Amino acid sequence: MKIRVGMGFDVHELETGRDLFLGGIHLTDAPKGAVGHSDADVLIHALCDALLGAANLRDIGFHFANTDDRWKGMDSKYFLKEVTSMLHARGWQIGNADCTICLEKPKVNPHVPAMKKVLADIMKVEEDDVSIKATTNEKLGYVGREEGICAYAVVLIQRP
Repeated sequence: MKIRVGMGFDVHELETGRDLFLGGIHLTDAPKGAVGHSDADVLIHALCDALLGAANLRDIGFHFANTDDRWKGMDSKYFLKEVTSMLHARGWQIGNADCTICLEKPKVNPHVPAMKKVLADIMKVEEDDVSIKATTNEKLGYVGREEGICAYAVVLIQRP
C-alpha cells in the first residue's frame, strides 16, 4: 500500500454584510463573512489544497483560478467534489482529514457536526474520518482583530 500526506492552508478577509460559508455550510450567526472570488469557504479551500498536494496535483488555484469567471460566486463544495474525483480517477482513496479553523466569532463548535457530515459525504468517507477543530487567535493578529479567517488541513491518502 502506498500512502501520502498533504497539508493545506487558506485565508480570507472578513467583511460585514457578507455571508460566511465554512465547511460547506452557511453560518447564519456570523457577524462577518469571507471575501473571495468563490464563496470563500476557507475550510474547503484548505482541504482541497491538502488533497491536491498529497496527490501531487498542484493546488486549488491551478485548477480553479480566481481569475476565471466560471468560478465567480461558486459553491466551494463543487471544488471538493471535483478534487475528490481527480484523486479517485488516479486510484487514490482518502484516508482521513484533520482540519483546524481560526476564527474569533462566531463559535464554530456548534456547527462542527453539520460540517463533518457535508465534507464526509462529498469525500466519500465516514464522518469519523473527518476531524474539525476550531480555535480563536486570542485577539492577536488579523484573526484576533476579526479582519480575517484562516484554516489548515492535513490529509492522508492511500492507494491499495
